[in-house]
Amino acid sequence: MKAIQIDRYGGPDVLQWRELPVPVPRHGEALVRLTHSGINFMDIHTRQGKYAQSRTYPMTLPVTLGIEGAGEVVAVGESVTDLKVGDRVAYCISRGSFAQYAVVPAWRLAPVPAELPLELAAATTFHGLTAHYLAHDVGRLGPGSTCLVHAASGGIGQLLVQLAKSLGARVFATTSTAEKAAVARARGADVAVLYEGGRFADAVLDATSGKGVDVVFDSLGVATLRDSMRATRKRGLVVNYGSVSGSVRDLDPIELGEAGSLFLTRPRLADHLEDGPTIRRRAADIYAGLQTGALKVDIGGRYTLDEVPRALAELEDRRMVGKPVLVLDAGA
Repeated sequence: MKAIQIDRYGGPDVLQWRELPVPVPRHGEALVRLTHSGINFMDIHTRQGKYAQSRTYPMTLPVTLGIEGAGEVVAVGESVTDLKVGDRVAYCISRGSFAQYAVVPAWRLAPVPAELPLELAAATTFHGLTAHYLAHDVGRLGPGSTCLVHAASGGIGQLLVQLAKSLGARVFATTSTAEKAAVARARGADVAVLYEGGRFADAVLDATSGKGVDVVFDSLGVATLRDSMRATRKRGLVVNYGSVSGSVRDLDPIELGEAGSLFLTRPRLADHLEDGPTIRRRAADIYAGLQTGALKVDIGGRYTLDEVPRALAELEDRRMVGKPVLVLDAGA
């Protein structure tokens, strides 16, 4: 089978196109013939070595890239009783989806409704499950709550805006351009402003009579985090779930007190997908929203396995303007 691997960390030059044997599922695993795979910034971080010492996302080299895929079950290992050959499934945060086949822990696989294209499932499982746990579990949004979503025109950002609105929250959004702000408004954002060197915080404070929002969802990191704190109400919550612009390395906890006794958290998706029922529940919510039209996603690019280096380069070049939804045709 075709696969894209790395055996060292670095830039785009470390990507290797390889022919590998089709893997065999072991105890508790399923073999999935991949039709599509999602392309995410996490793939770039993997290539760069940012997870080399991670306990949440442990890895060893060589490794096949890709952490999100969809396709059809073609074999199951021992003790797998809730899946059968022919089932349509999708998954995320299990490496190896930049390939034609992948072995995946069976408990990580979510059933994909017959009416939902596998391409769309592959493009939205990672983003959708991330937005779901952020809105429901971390932000605990509800009627009357307020939140600020950074990178609101990106893949996660668009879904997070839509989920926040569905929960009854008033949503502020930031983007890098007026065009992208229009995308955020089209997804339901009540107010969309540009980053403008941190002046987004002034706009949020003006619109909330100086109070600030209950929750800020910050995927950018160093470029926005301190102004995110400035835009948060007293005893509010700042959720730093990404560091696309770079990590904050000089934050003194006393700053949280000075900013209004804020709470700061840095969650990871893996800790909110700890068992099969949770994964299937979150995925079912996202897939149902896509089917009814309550959630809308535009796929921004389609690539083949041979085009993975170009796809990742294009994604990396857009790192300051959100994460476009890209999908890989793994069967091509």
